[in-house]
Formats: sequence, C-alpha cells, structure tokens
Amino acid sequence: MFDELRSGLSPEIVLRSDEPMAKHTTLRVGGPADIYAEPASESGLAFILERCGEYGVSFFILGRGSNLIVRDRGFRGIVICLSHAVFSRIEIEGEHIRVGAGAKQKNLAVEAKRASLSGVEFLEGIPGSVGGALCMNAGAMGGETFNAVKSVRVMDFAGSVFDMTPPEMLVSYRSCETLKSHIALSAVFKCTRQPRAEIEARMKAYSEKRWSSQPAAPSAGCMFKNPTTIPAGRLIDELGLKGTKVGGARISQEHGNFLVNDGGATAKDVLELIGILREKAKTERGIELHSEVEIIGED
Repeated sequence: MFDELRSGLSPEIVLRSDEPMAKHTTLRVGGPADIYAEPASESGLAFILERCGEYGVSFFILGRGSNLIVRDRGFRGIVICLSHAVFSRIEIEGEHIRVGAGAKQKNLAVEAKRASLSGVEFLEGIPGSVGGALCMNAGAMGGETFNAVKSVRVMDFAGSVFDMTPPEMLVSYRSCETLKSHIALSAVFKCTRQPRAEIEARMKAYSEKRWSSQPAAPSAGCMFKNPTTIPAGRLIDELGLKGTKVGGARISQEHGNFLVNDGGATAKDVLELIGILREKAKTERGIELHSEVEIIGED
C-alpha cells in the first residue's frame, strides 16, 4: 500500500514507514506507525481515505500531538497529519477568521490579536492544532472552542466535503462526537472588534496564570476531565498523589492533572500512573476519573 500511496499522490506529500510516534506527541512517548502521511491537498487526503477503505486499513488523524498517548508498540495503520501549509492558513474576513485545521491554536490567537479581534484569546496557551481543539472542544480560562465557532468544513471518511454549523454537530464538554466520523479541514471563528491593548492584556494574564500553575516538562496536557464535584487537579492534590512516579513518568508537582515525562518514560509507565490515579479516586472518594486524552495503538 505504501508504494501505491507514493505513486498516487503529489511529490509534496510527506510519506514515511515505521515512523516513531514519540517524535510527534508532546508527551514524547509512543511506538511506530506503520505509515505516516502529511497530505498536501484535500484531494490527497481523500485519496488516502479511499485506499484505507479499499484495503481495510485503520487510520488516525493526528494534530500537534497533545492530548494523545500512543502505546509502546505503536499504531497498525496510517497516521495522517494535516500539518502541510495548505491546511494551516489563517485568513481574516471582517470579524471572522477562517483557519485551517492544521494551524496552531496559538497562531490563531496571535493573528486575531494583530487584527484587534477578540473571542479566541483563551486558545493562546493551549498546545495543539485547531483541528484538535475542534475534536475535543478544547477550553481554558472560561472559554470553549465551539462557543467561538461559526462553521466547520469537514470531510467524511468517503472523501466528501461539506460545511456544518455547531448546532448540526454533536458537541459536549471536551468532545465533538461528529468529528469521530468526520475530519475537520478548517473552521470559521466569530470574533468582535476590541482595542488591541485590551486583548493583549487578557492574553498576558492568561499566559501568566497558565505558566505559574502548569509544568514545563513534556506532558499531554490535562489528563482527566473535571468531575462535576471537584476539579481533577484539586482531587489528585487532596489524595496526596503529586510527585508519584512510575519509571520515567511522574504526576506533576505544579498541577496534579498533568502527568509528565521526566526523560525515558514509556507509554506503559504513563498508563500505570493513570491506573493508580483512577483506583485511588474511586476507592477513597467514590469518583470515576475519565481520560481527557486519547489513547491509541498497541501495548
């Protein structure tokens, strides 16, 4: 299949076999993907999806690698990353911003600030791509991605492309069910004009708050969704689990909802820590912790 993809796609595509996924995740763990592809066009993406359907090959859409754990034996199938420039464009259209799914969330926030457009400041410090933010309805500082979205351009797994509005999509806390069966290609964000100095001040305050309370070491971001009764980080702190280690993985001292890689951690180390946290939360507080990160691949 690799040779067929290579011959059927433009020379611009990045296509590699046995690609270590630790290179592509913010936690820096994960075994190899059978095939790694960065398509250079929507038609190229559709071609890959068609071949996957024809051969019965699994695929996974990768953003910037945050909120993701790839198990140590890697992913059997094709990992598709929309990081090519064609999927990363940011265009200002009046009080709207059209942005590709491969663009960094931080770049969206910065471009909005430059245009004196408010509404996406909360994305400034969230690692990852706009596509990833849409898939998990990412949020911070009281904001949520879909609260700022006007429409999303999507491709279904058969390669058809169309636009959807948020009410047409199954959006919930830290999730968008629709994007489990469709691929986000781009989105239009709705903003309002405000003085640039005010926007800059908010972004600076958000950044200072984030970096004073979150670890600098490699992590996947927040590991668990917040239970309804208590924030996950506070719960883990109250359970006295900060600093707990398994191999090269550790529960952050700065924020209990972050698991960090101290160097040499494996996905197995991280998953064992997740199990410890879940068991303690359930047995000592009767609370079920649900992962915010996606876990893929084979042990």
